[in-house]
Amino acid sequence: MKYVLVSGGVISGIGKGVIASSTGLLLQTMGLKICRLPPWLVTFTKADIAHGECFVLDDGGEVDLDLGNYERYMNITLTREHNITTGKIYQHVINREASGLLGTRRKGEYLGKTVQVVPHITDAIQDWIQRVARIPIDDTGEEPEVCIIELGGTVGDIESAPFIEAMRQLRRRAGKGNFLQIHVSLIPVINGEQKTKPTQAAIREARSSGLAPDLIACRCSEALTTGTINKIAMFCQVEPEDVVQVVDVRLTYRVPLLLENQRLLSLLSSILQLDQVVISQQLSSRGQNTWSRWKTLVHAATTLHDEVKVTLVGKYTSLHDSYLSVTKSLEHSAMHCGRRLVLEWVDSSDLEQETAKSNPASYHKAWAMVCTANGIIVPGGFGTRGTEGMIAAANWARTRKVPYLGICLGMQIAVIEFARNICGLTDATSEEFCEDPEKLANPVIMFMPEIDKRTMGGNMRLGIRPTVFQQDTEWSQLRELYGQPEQILERHRHRYEVNNKYVAKLEEAGLPFIGRDTAGERMEIIELKDHPWFVGVQYHPEYLSRVLKPSRPYLGFIAAACGSLERLLDANRKGVTLQNNFTHQIASEMEYKLKLTNGDGGAEMPA
Repeated sequence: MKYVLVSGGVISGIGKGVIASSTGLLLQTMGLKICRLPPWLVTFTKADIAHGECFVLDDGGEVDLDLGNYERYMNITLTREHNITTGKIYQHVINREASGLLGTRRKGEYLGKTVQVVPHITDAIQDWIQRVARIPIDDTGEEPEVCIIELGGTVGDIESAPFIEAMRQLRRRAGKGNFLQIHVSLIPVINGEQKTKPTQAAIREARSSGLAPDLIACRCSEALTTGTINKIAMFCQVEPEDVVQVVDVRLTYRVPLLLENQRLLSLLSSILQLDQVVISQQLSSRGQNTWSRWKTLVHAATTLHDEVKVTLVGKYTSLHDSYLSVTKSLEHSAMHCGRRLVLEWVDSSDLEQETAKSNPASYHKAWAMVCTANGIIVPGGFGTRGTEGMIAAANWARTRKVPYLGICLGMQIAVIEFARNICGLTDATSEEFCEDPEKLANPVIMFMPEIDKRTMGGNMRLGIRPTVFQQDTEWSQLRELYGQPEQILERHRHRYEVNNKYVAKLEEAGLPFIGRDTAGERMEIIELKDHPWFVGVQYHPEYLSRVLKPSRPYLGFIAAACGSLERLLDANRKGVTLQNNFTHQIASEMEYKLKLTNGDGGAEMPA
């Protein structure tokens, strides 16, 4: 097993995840099978507005948003075991010594020895990494050959000390030629001068902790000068070619191209002796095809001029990372549709009448963004705040024939709006929006009956679940985009669902539930006929969206917002792979436009 450790210094949020994922993608283009691990401390109950999105895995694991980034870039399927946290490690060690409440039943695996951070915690970290690194996570079903480890936080943080020591020991345990460290640092520009002192200090901190970076990835706002590179190399004890520049880009999907242009693969191959790894011709060809498709898509996306304006109506718009997978899914679909995404953020509370009275400027600004949008999306969320604003946005989309996509809560909002304004149930609402649900006259959305309402943790429907398309739904645009299957698999994260008592009334009024669970009792998908695109899904399709394979609900939504849904469906009817057909067609169109613009008939696509 080869290990690549990605650490960071100077500041948090420096981009370790994108660089680690880009490195993994480049290794995949060689035909290698990659595993990704993020060892770090995370909270167990995550508030989206404080920590950003809670990403859900196939097995129902609720993890940090970075794991979504790894899956999107490398098209892999991680498990909750791949998310290594301080809490898990300490609990694992405690359970080896004792089990039960307060250790009343002892396992005694340490035979009375003093249990310490070193060696017991650090050994547990290494053992966990080496065990999980061999779990197959792609469609080959084979063990990975390279494990990329992202060390969370910033080197020097007290929380990460046990992990840093474990990584120092893992380098020794792995052996020469099997371990490489990339340290991500910041090169700020002060008064026009590129400053290297922060990076020097960060590398010195890493070395004092026992870590010896092999490569230094420098985040910078502009290309580094030769003098800056030489200074970093001299004072950080690396060669100039080991200093990699990661210049700020508008589109993060260009980062793999930046790294490839600086011969990162050659550096990795030399240090990790990757030429000794046997790679099948099939995987090698697939890797080359993946890289070709990636470059084609990114080159096309960087030359886009036509826009598609989407308004996101949500609860947590003050922290955009709360909807990271949603925004990435919209990006994927926009690129495949040949449009540049313009995403406008509307706090759903600003659409309500109370805001019109207290802050009319915010009210009118929010409604202006809704009214001028090419498409409206209402994503998931919890609680009562802002729900009336969401209902108003759903009503606008339905009545004005504006493409609409409701995710989880967004689907429930669409059902409530339809029940109020079409079915005549003016007091229709959700049990989630009321302190005493028993007093509700028309709770069209209800708490799942089998779930404990009092327990905050572990009371949601999580992970990948099947959704069955109902009979006589061949007309569905969404089902057609999926390829007219009998059922699909998507990831879930919710507590509330459509109340079955109202399903017949809603369907009679014209709101068909075209997708249900295998028992036919849980409503999974709604789709209106005679509408450009009005779709709601109880699941979270953004969790399975990939750069080269966008989520179908998002792709259909963006295509409808662009006015190109029929073109997309036509390609699907002809049996053409969506990504290949759309991406190459878009790339050809962009190249043709550039030639016309330049007037020389021979212009090349810019890198």
